Amino acid sequence: MKHPLATRFDGAAEILAEIDARVPDTRDHLAETRATIDAYHPERLRLVVTDIIDETVSTKTIRLEGLDKKQLPPFLAGQYINVFIDGTSRPYAISSSPARLARYDLTVRRVRGGRVSNLLLDAARIGQVLITTGPMGTFHHNPLFHGRDAVFLAGGSGVAPAMSMIREIAERGPDRSFHLVYGSRDASDIIFGPELNEIAAAHPGIHVDHVITEPGTGWTGATGFLTAGTIARLVGELDGRMVYVCGPQALYPYALEQLTALGHPRKRIRFEANGAPTDPTVQSHWPTDVDPAAEVTVTAGSVSFRTPRNRPLLDALEDNGIRPEAACRSGECSLCRVRILKGEVHTAEEAKLRLSDAQFGYTHSCVAYPISDVELSL
Repeated sequence: MKHPLATRFDGAAEILAEIDARVPDTRDHLAETRATIDAYHPERLRLVVTDIIDETVSTKTIRLEGLDKKQLPPFLAGQYINVFIDGTSRPYAISSSPARLARYDLTVRRVRGGRVSNLLLDAARIGQVLITTGPMGTFHHNPLFHGRDAVFLAGGSGVAPAMSMIREIAERGPDRSFHLVYGSRDASDIIFGPELNEIAAAHPGIHVDHVITEPGTGWTGATGFLTAGTIARLVGELDGRMVYVCGPQALYPYALEQLTALGHPRKRIRFEANGAPTDPTVQSHWPTDVDPAAEVTVTAGSVSFRTPRNRPLLDALEDNGIRPEAACRSGECSLCRVRILKGEVHTAEEAKLRLSDAQFGYTHSCVAYPISDVELSL
C-alpha cells in the first residue's frame, strides 16, 4: 500500500514504478532465522562417538562428530557441552580446538563414585549416539577483556579447557601468550603430556610447566603443590595478567589464597564452574541445628518424595523421574532455576543468583539443598 503523501515528492512516480517492478520477496525469513539459530545455538545435538583415545590409565578422550558429518556449532576455547545419559547429565569441557569444527573432543577422567564419568569411561563405544547441548559457558578467553597474555593453573582433568585454548593458539597463530602451570599426582597422571611439550617447544608464546606432588625416580621438574612460591618461580610477575583456574574443587580456594598472597587482584582470576559443593554443610550459612543426612519431603506439582537434606534438589528431582533443563550443574547457567513456594532451602555459595531471586523465592536447583519440607514450582 502506497503512502498517501508519496506522490508529493519529486521523482515519486519513477521510484514507485521501480518498487512495483521488483521481484516479490517470497523467502521465509522466519524459517531462515530459525535455521540460523538452530545451527549456531542448538538446544540439542545428536553426536556419534567416532574414536576413544586412552590418555592415561584413568583418562580417555571421547571424540564426537555430527550424525550428518557436517560442521558442528562454533565454540570459544574453554566452553563445554552438557551430555545427557542415564537419566541425568554432566558438563564436559571441549578439549579440541575451535578451529576444527568437524568434531568435539571430551576428555573424561575417572572420579571415585562418579556416575556419568565412570559410565562413559567403562561403557562408551564407537558408534554410540549421545545427546548433548550446544556449546556454552563463560569460562573462555576473550582477548578484548582478558588481555593477550594469560596464565592457566590446572589440576587433573582441569587441563581440558586449557588444551583447547593452547590448540587454538597453535593452529590459528593469534598474537597471544599462554603459560600453563599443570599440577598432577605423578608423571604417569599427566594428561596430554607429550602433545603439550611438543606444542610448547614449537611455539615461543606457549609455556608449559608441570608440577608433580608425588615425584618418582628421575623427575627433575617442579614438585609439591601450586603454592605462591611455585607460581612466582615458574610464571614470574603476574603483572595483572588474567589467571584461569580449573581442576578439583579443592584447588579453587587454595589457588585463590596463593594468588592473593602474590597480590593478584580477584577481578583478574577466573574460576571454571565445577559442580556442586562436595560438602554444603561446611559453608558458613548452613544451619547448625539440622541433621544433613535426615530426610525431608519435596513436592513438585503432583509428585512428592523423600530425600536427604544434603542431596542437591536437581539430583533428587532426577532420581524421581523429574528432569528440569540443566547444563552446568554448578550454579552458574541458571537453566535449572526453580521457585520455592514453601519451605526453606540452603542455596550454596556457588549459585550465581539474580538480584531479584531472593525476593521472589528462586534458586538454582543444582546447588540448592532442602532444609525443611519444600514445595517447588518448576
